[in-house]
Amino acid sequence: MFIKILTKKYAGKAHYYASLVENKRENNQVKQTVIAYLGPVTEDQIPYLKAAYAKKKPRLVYDGSKRM
Repeated sequence: MFIKILTKKYAGKAHYYASLVENKRENNQVKQTVIAYLGPVTEDQIPYLKAAYAKKKPRLVYDGSKRM
């Protein structure tokens, strides 16, 4: 399972939507099945979502400062 991020652009602004997806092999073809739709996410949330479902868990450090 992994997190799949879809990017849509509306009026020049990017919007991100996340889904939990699983790969399955059927008839010698790989098919992706959406397990759960997670909804809209911000650009800052994407690496944390991907890290939560990664096989090898990366160490994410939060320094408390806001990006401008």
